[in-house]
Amino acid sequence: MNSNRATPLLSVSNLSKIFQLKAKKTVKAVDGIDLDLYQGETLGLVGESGCGKSTAARVMVGLYEASDGEIFYKNKNIKNFSKVEKKEFIRAAQIIFQDPYASLNPYMTVGDIVSEGIDNYRLFKGNARTARIQELLERVGLSAPHLLRFPHEFSGGQRQRIGIARALSIEPEILVCDEPISALDVSIQAQVVNLLVDLQKKFDLTYLFISHDLSMVRYISSRIAVMYLGKIIELMPKERFKEPMHPYTKGLLEAIPVPDPENSFLKDRTFLEGEPPSPLNPPSGCRFSPRCKEICGEKCRRLPPPLVEIENNHMVACWQYL
Repeated sequence: MNSNRATPLLSVSNLSKIFQLKAKKTVKAVDGIDLDLYQGETLGLVGESGCGKSTAARVMVGLYEASDGEIFYKNKNIKNFSKVEKKEFIRAAQIIFQDPYASLNPYMTVGDIVSEGIDNYRLFKGNARTARIQELLERVGLSAPHLLRFPHEFSGGQRQRIGIARALSIEPEILVCDEPISALDVSIQAQVVNLLVDLQKKFDLTYLFISHDLSMVRYISSRIAVMYLGKIIELMPKERFKEPMHPYTKGLLEAIPVPDPENSFLKDRTFLEGEPPSPLNPPSGCRFSPRCKEICGEKCRRLPPPLVEIENNHMVACWQYL
């Protein structure tokens, strides 16, 4: 997507995901997106619930099969992978799930959970295996005595740390963080995010970080992509996140609560109104046009705007800039 940068570690082109519903209806959860993920960076992905963020991420790492489009890992199309290459790609791209209560098997001990991937890929055996599991637990803030305990014996924050240790166990290059802090207490969220930052520096990890917490996304991310109704509508460096161009991104930022409700600048805020249209029947043209308060003429309602670079590394899909 950006010719000024090195070759992406993971790249998707015109990626789509269609789900078949009852009564012969379909929903296009992801609709022709292009995204690049570069070695060592954190790409934040934000948007309202139901916009397709998690679906896009799961298609990118192979948990869902793409309906259309191409996925490239280290500049090679995964469609052309051999069985060995496909297994290595799965190892390279791991995911940390949103719900630490549902994502851990309640009948397995912590040691079994963390070692499952190690055993599957036959990475360590005997004492080296035990030492590796203990090392992983210590990396995420737990200890060896936790090995024989079950998930129900831990708090939400501790369970998420177990999930992180599990994801790290097979030495991945890419971690998809699918809203990893949304189910945690506010006091724990910052601890988990700082842990992710430390792990990234230690292991040179690449993150796709999905969250509704815009301030946390800006803190951890190198670049930020904004998604609306299955499409990427803005992509920018984090330094530009306070000065977005798309009306939808502006609305997201203005919806962030502020500590002082009496602050005078609140009078000038224009909050998002209404609900996103149904993905079963998305509007023609710009999908945000029914909710847009800025320039919204016939062209906006009739033609979908392309995602183009307006400023250096800042891309937006909005007709008022084209």
